Amino acid sequence: MALWAQWLAPVDGSLFADEWLRDHFIEWRHSVAPEPRVLVVDIDEASMRELGAWPWPRARLADLVETLLTQYHARGVALDIVLPNPADAEGDLRLGLLARHGPLVLAQAFDYSRDRPEWLREGVLAGARPALPGRADGTPATGYIANQAVWADLPHVGNIGFIPDRDGTLRRLPLRTSFDGKLYPALSVALVNCCGGAGLGATLARDPLQRVSYRRDWDAYTVASAADILAQRIAPAGASGRLVLVGSSSLGLGDRVTTPIAANRPGLSVQAAMLSTLLDEQQGLAPARWPGRLLGSAAALLCVLLAGYALPRLSAVLSAALLAALSAAWLLAAYAISPHDPDFSTTGPLASTLFLLAVAVPYQWQLSQRDSRHLLDTLRQYVAPAVVEQLLRSDIADPLAPRQLDVTTLIADMEGYTTHVEALPVAEAAELTRAFLACLTGPVIDQGGTLDKYTGDGLVAFWGAPLPDPDHADLALEAAAAIVERVAALSTQRQRDGRAPLRVRIGIESGLAFAGDFGTTFRSIYTAVGDSVNTASRLEQAARDLPHDIIIGAGTVRRAKRHRFLLLGERQLRGKEQRTTLYTLEPRMDHTPTSPAARQESAA
Repeated sequence: MALWAQWLAPVDGSLFADEWLRDHFIEWRHSVAPEPRVLVVDIDEASMRELGAWPWPRARLADLVETLLTQYHARGVALDIVLPNPADAEGDLRLGLLARHGPLVLAQAFDYSRDRPEWLREGVLAGARPALPGRADGTPATGYIANQAVWADLPHVGNIGFIPDRDGTLRRLPLRTSFDGKLYPALSVALVNCCGGAGLGATLARDPLQRVSYRRDWDAYTVASAADILAQRIAPAGASGRLVLVGSSSLGLGDRVTTPIAANRPGLSVQAAMLSTLLDEQQGLAPARWPGRLLGSAAALLCVLLAGYALPRLSAVLSAALLAALSAAWLLAAYAISPHDPDFSTTGPLASTLFLLAVAVPYQWQLSQRDSRHLLDTLRQYVAPAVVEQLLRSDIADPLAPRQLDVTTLIADMEGYTTHVEALPVAEAAELTRAFLACLTGPVIDQGGTLDKYTGDGLVAFWGAPLPDPDHADLALEAAAAIVERVAALSTQRQRDGRAPLRVRIGIESGLAFAGDFGTTFRSIYTAVGDSVNTASRLEQAARDLPHDIIIGAGTVRRAKRHRFLLLGERQLRGKEQRTTLYTLEPRMDHTPTSPAARQESAA
């Protein structure tokens, strides 16, 4: 879409957003600095009150032109007035002589409408120009209003017809008009050619329908009343060496147009703006031509490539912020380019970013919502709801991604599980298993632990992942003590019912481990792997030979801040080259061990 806007879109004002933006650029940039090369002579209401209503005698128009050329030393004069009918013979003769032998340009108006029932054909066309080398085209006209036949041989006659855009704004003027196989220049072109048109070749070789730059506001032009000129009430220096446009701002005589700068401006203001544009081109004062279309196309592709690389890596909010920043950057670039290329699309790259903003960001948001639901569904299987809420508020981009973290692992199971359940009916065995696992799971969740997995009659849990926690060792120890208490209560109840007591074995160790989703496309599994996890498993197995329910490694002892420990000595654990120092929690008055040997030791 951006490339179409740059290269294929019609240059006729049909891209309303594009023109709207360019109009605002013109409005922000246009200058009110005086235009010293152009004088506008206005046959205004005051002039008609003083000298009589329109139409004026041709002799008075001839007096006005002669005064401008002889008394004010104007460089050249153009009449923005069509005179299709003969009038006073003396005045017509004088105007004809001035136009044939002096720097005077008369006007004719072409009609470009194709929906009129009858095309205009009034007066006789004059001032046809030869085709430019390599460019024989012009804006095709369907009719005209020209001057009387006695002026058919005038060398310099300019077109004042125009084609407003679809929204009624006048942004372009036909510098060349084609009619019946001949080319006719615009009034401003004819005036510059009449006074020496060198330097306009490149300008005139471009498209015949050219954009008016509107670099200057109407207030930048010196406007003199026709009555003041005829009475010579204005100092001659005000017109010396200038090109003069004679027309009318009167509502009954002159036309009114809407320009990018303002509405309801005299049509004469557009001719003045075009004349200034041509003079800038002729004198090398116009902004240098930039390849705006190439720059716009490159910017659009850059935006798409940058967005394509960044959007998948950013959240929906950051993606929207990036696209908004790219849009703002392009607006600044378009503002800088617009004076240098009148035809490039100001909104092409903007359309690309807005399309991504309207389509890609909502799609990305949907994907993020889906991923969030997957994340929540996955995490809820392992951690307490409070931990899930903390994860959602954290700045961790992907909590499930494997990371190396400092964790404490707790592994617990039931001693002699097979002996307990082998003689039980299936329902009772299942009830025992559920009750025992509830004793293990509750404290883990209460202490904010991550439930890795159930191992039949036991579980694996860890602290410090997915959210880092400096108290992970103490939290695991609190959970272990609570597990022992709950299993002891369950065991006491079973003994009252005449059943065998239960014992839980727990191994705890702390250290670096890789924690994250190590599952496959078939199933997610959030777990921790590492040497400290393996050591916790070996410590749990060592508890079967020791009179203590909880066996703790040195890593946990070093990290714990709120617990006291008993040294149990060293032992060679399976899979370990070095002997491992074993610890257990120092007994508390309210602690009820589940190991029979430990209970006897506590009672003694």
